[in-house]
Amino acid sequence: MGVALFSLVRLFVLCCITLGLIPQLALASITRHYTFDVQLQNMTRLCHTKSIVTINGQFPGPRIVAREGDHLLIKVVNHVQSNISIHWHGIRQLQTGWADGPAYITQCPIQTGNSYVYNFTIVGQRGTLWWHAHISWLRSTIYGPLIILPKRGVPYPFTKPYKEVPIIFGEWWNADTEAVIKQALQTGGGPNVSDAYTINGLPGPLYNCSAKDTFKLKVQAGKTYMLRIINAALNDELFFSIANHTLKVVEADAVYVKPFDTNTILIAPGQTTNVLLKTKPSHPNASFFMTARPYVTGLGTFDNSTVAGILEYESTALHSTLPMEKLPLHKPILPVLNDTSFATKFSNKLRSLNTPQFPANVPQKVDKRLFFTIGLGTNPCSQQKHNNQTCQGPNGTMFAASINNISFTMPNTALLQSHFFGQSNGVYSPYFPISPLIPFNYTGAQLNNTNVSNGTKLMVLPFNTSGELVLQDTSILGAESHPLHLHGFNFFVVGQGFGNFDQNKDPKKFNLIDPVERNTVGVPSGGWVAIRFLADNPGVWFMHCHLEIHTSWGLRMAWLVLDGKLPNQKLLPPPLDLPKC
Repeated sequence: MGVALFSLVRLFVLCCITLGLIPQLALASITRHYTFDVQLQNMTRLCHTKSIVTINGQFPGPRIVAREGDHLLIKVVNHVQSNISIHWHGIRQLQTGWADGPAYITQCPIQTGNSYVYNFTIVGQRGTLWWHAHISWLRSTIYGPLIILPKRGVPYPFTKPYKEVPIIFGEWWNADTEAVIKQALQTGGGPNVSDAYTINGLPGPLYNCSAKDTFKLKVQAGKTYMLRIINAALNDELFFSIANHTLKVVEADAVYVKPFDTNTILIAPGQTTNVLLKTKPSHPNASFFMTARPYVTGLGTFDNSTVAGILEYESTALHSTLPMEKLPLHKPILPVLNDTSFATKFSNKLRSLNTPQFPANVPQKVDKRLFFTIGLGTNPCSQQKHNNQTCQGPNGTMFAASINNISFTMPNTALLQSHFFGQSNGVYSPYFPISPLIPFNYTGAQLNNTNVSNGTKLMVLPFNTSGELVLQDTSILGAESHPLHLHGFNFFVVGQGFGNFDQNKDPKKFNLIDPVERNTVGVPSGGWVAIRFLADNPGVWFMHCHLEIHTSWGLRMAWLVLDGKLPNQKLLPPPLDLPKC
């Protein structure tokens, strides 16, 4: 009887696993299917209606939710006239570089009427990431959260929140952003700036004609909420704060950090930050502004405005309050626009959790040391192109931007295909310099010659090379903070400082124990940052400033990581539906 009963129970459990009724026992990972229809949609903000390019008619776009280990198949169908490609920002894409998404780097863009399936697995990652268009300035409206939950049964290394809420910052232009960047590149001058910042697509009550378009976060007293904060703005780092509330930072760029409390966070375009918000123990008889405004270090024009949402406490049967509109509304105090001191202190607080379960595997030995200058420069005004009119950049030139004084020229075909099929001739050069060809006082006196060189050059790394890269800001056209994003990898931020990097002194102060691990790092204005990473992912990987105008001006380059010897160290062949140029 006992054996028979045991067999029946075993059969029942097996059936439940097969049917997915006991998720903890079921197979750890599943395949998730999404369809992204790229389509035009009329949208009204600030009393201004315009047609914008969207995914599935939504602004911001749909939320992707998956678990660590899941396999994603996302079919992107292009119904608009613009070419399109989508980048899954922060996903490692181990062996699946074809799914990374930057146009002309890992794929040709998806042309009108065509589709492409982004096919990748989430390996060893959990937390808040995001996705966005990666061609021209289309990411101004094509973006959304990519939320990776831990594997089933694996808890967060902090108190489980009562509720999780994505907070995604963006920018709204009344103008067409494609026309904005086209005009800037034609004239050689700076671009027109946005008309508003947004929280989850809404500008909020501090802008004209916008009170009805306000994000409201409704909370209960005595609960802990996790805010998954994403900066999807095009050109602005942002300060963010909630009046009379403390935020506990627990994660950055989908990597757990040692928790710390702060009233304000700083978040650059491309970055994500998870914070825990503990609400007041009882109803405070008030509402609270949650606001964001830019951190500005450069000399160019910028959108000097503030986006606001409202934190509202829900009243309970035991606690009835005045109507919401009658409650006092508290406002937070944000740092001043150019508060680099706050920026430095905030970034220095970010440390990897570095526990046995979530270790910080910092490369302790370095195979290759690299030193890259990053900053703005100029190209001469092409008179033929401008009908003998003066260009609008500095002293009649055209704005440019560069890494090691090379302003990256986009190829007409995808670099990854050229590499894979051995057709690199005439497409790219594999000789990106490991340091500036002509050293100078990078953060010192102004240079007379601000011209950049132009080209499509790649830095080649053998598989499993451990690299140390110092990114040095230059003051050629004014020092500026640059959020640098590396595709295909996370890296450890082992050091940072102001002025010129000193190879003899500065490395002695590097943190090789628990540095923060990220995919996008702010290079300090007039300073440097040092990162270490392991080149364990074969393919071609874009690295660029995540201020979109700087990318457009050429502050970008690509790494070519060669195949390793083992099968799991080689780039897989391209999918059959890979778009053609």
